[in-house]
Amino acid sequence: MGSLSIWHWLIVLVIVVLVFGTKKLKNIGSDLGGAVKGFKDGMKDGSAAADAAPVQQVANKANDANTVDVEAKTKS
Repeated sequence: MGSLSIWHWLIVLVIVVLVFGTKKLKNIGSDLGGAVKGFKDGMKDGSAAADAAPVQQVANKANDANTVDVEAKTKS
């Protein structure tokens, strides 16, 4: 009684199709698929940019003639 049977899911599916229609459900599915694809592409680009950023910053510091490299010491 706690879990839903296949008949419960079929009734829910029929009600959803009647309320929204098949064209609207197809558009929602394609929009959701496009959003997931865009998210995955963004995650790939974000991780590639995060890996490249520290290398770029180190290269810029090495080329700057006004940069002074100093070691910080703690007071005792």
